[in-house]
Amino acid sequence: MIYLDNNATTQMRPEVFETMTPYLRDAYGNPSSIHPLGQRARQAIEEARYRVARLLGAKTSEIVFTSGGTEADNAAILGTLLARPEKKTVVTSTVEHSAVRETLHVLGRRGIRVVEIPVGGGGELNLDRFSEAISGDDVALASIMWANNETGVIFDIPQIAAICHAKRVPLHVDAVQAAGKIPVNLSETSIDLLSISGHKFHGPKGVGALYIRRQARWMAVITGGPQERDRRGGTENVAGIVGMGKAAELAHKRLENPAIAQHVQTLRDTLERRLLDSIPDVHINGDLQRRLGNTSNIGFAALEAEAILLLLAQHDICASAGAACSSGSLEPSPILRAMGVPDRIAHGSVRFSFSSLNTREEVDQVASTLSDIIAALRETLPVT
Repeated sequence: MIYLDNNATTQMRPEVFETMTPYLRDAYGNPSSIHPLGQRARQAIEEARYRVARLLGAKTSEIVFTSGGTEADNAAILGTLLARPEKKTVVTSTVEHSAVRETLHVLGRRGIRVVEIPVGGGGELNLDRFSEAISGDDVALASIMWANNETGVIFDIPQIAAICHAKRVPLHVDAVQAAGKIPVNLSETSIDLLSISGHKFHGPKGVGALYIRRQARWMAVITGGPQERDRRGGTENVAGIVGMGKAAELAHKRLENPAIAQHVQTLRDTLERRLLDSIPDVHINGDLQRRLGNTSNIGFAALEAEAILLLLAQHDICASAGAACSSGSLEPSPILRAMGVPDRIAHGSVRFSFSSLNTREEVDQVASTLSDIIAALRETLPVT
């Protein structure tokens, strides 16, 4: 099996699984309990909090554990609106993840004004229009992703944070695809809230974190018990949190070794070069410079991504489409549409996302297999 869908989820590292195991079996105490089993669980959570904070360049007191990136995104947006009820506008981009986009669509039907800033053909955010949009007195929050999940395009978050800070507008950053892949140092920016998810950097599913800057105005969305310093009620997912902490520690070590990131980017670039050289009418979607080193979104013109993915799966190759299947028809990704990618390319766009576990031999096999697949499909469905 060749796995090139690492932006969807990653393989859990063996060290992560081993770290979690005691808290699934023996150390099962409730971390709110004062007996030894409970206190062992509490200590493990705080150690994990330190590791996550270190990955992000944050203080441990600023980290709140959640059930994943989606909850963290929702909590950041809703909690800020609750804390600033006098303001009714949220500024975002046209290429956000659905965890942000759909949340804002719901809020838009409930009286919140949502302003979506367009992106250019390479997926880059128009900073002039963004700055203008957050200039109003009614802006409660700006919510902007750090790196796009489909194209890997990286936004200039330090500059965006500086713009927001100058205009006294809180900034939430969806860093689910960025954390563990590129350096994130929150002590050097004025970001107010930031969301991450453990399973995107070789941790377990079902656990994430929300960074809340100490001075940020924010109110808890999930209430009940006093967990997470009254910021997120509910008994903690101890094993998941411990696993995320270990994954954060390993990710921090990988980021300290530039050769690892270079290896991943070389694999990505090699695949792109081979496909561009061997297959006609192939297009790379997104800015070729400002993007994650592990992500390639490739459009095979006049084909359907679903057909390509099904044939890849028959060869035990895992990738994903920049599109969603709805009512039996494949609709182009809203991200690619927002970028102005023509439908004939967007319909046939496939995302390949790598990790350090991938090899050059796998890239060679994928490139060869894809060349055969595209040739066969175009014999059946000739390019028009």
